[in-house]
Amino acid sequence: MASTQSISRKIDPLGLIIAWSIIILWAISLVFWMNFELSWKSPWTYLGILVQTHLYTGLFITAHDAMHGIVSSDKRWNHLTGWISALLFSYNFYWKLFPKHHEHHRYVATDKDPDYHASGNFFLWYLSFIRQYVTIWQILLMAVSFNILKLFLPTENLIVFWMLPAILSTLQLFYFGTYLPHRGESTNEHHSHSQSKNHLWAFLSCYFFGYHYEHHDSPGTPWWRLWQVKEKQTADFR
Repeated sequence: MASTQSISRKIDPLGLIIAWSIIILWAISLVFWMNFELSWKSPWTYLGILVQTHLYTGLFITAHDAMHGIVSSDKRWNHLTGWISALLFSYNFYWKLFPKHHEHHRYVATDKDPDYHASGNFFLWYLSFIRQYVTIWQILLMAVSFNILKLFLPTENLIVFWMLPAILSTLQLFYFGTYLPHRGESTNEHHSHSQSKNHLWAFLSCYFFGYHYEHHDSPGTPWWRLWQVKEKQTADFR
């Protein structure tokens, strides 16, 4: 606990700056793509989908770090930032996610782990993952929002740059942050695999959460410092 608190002190104000930069970039990017003349012949359309997907994933990662208390050492700002990030991520509810994520850390890769599926089957596991975290209220709120927004914004843009990236980001989070790290047998204490050291790919794929053993081993480290934990553990192994 002491090491986590020392890390928390060091994140201010950088943790909040990074968190709110992701939120603001997501919002600015969304406004831009809502006004973009969509064409499936244009490579910009596909770039826009990828950018929005990555920023959506960043929203969830920000909410995730808030659940660990490592966005800010000020609890009010920490939880507010997490709550807003989760809400923007297709109306996820921060205080519903909070206990489930800590159950994942407490019971990782067991039948009590809400993120785990013993079958190891990608599709069954993903379906279980979605059922754990998507509620009927989210679907209803997204539907209501869509029907209101389409009165003012192009319907196709809403689908392509708002709804589709939200779905794709759940796949990104699941594949790189849950499925790859926890599939198959793992003999280490955290029952977690970790990708080989490649900081650029680790960031692009899932905000360094491919370094998943490192996250479980140091949950008090924010996502933007996980590469440093990887560096240290790689050096220690040598």
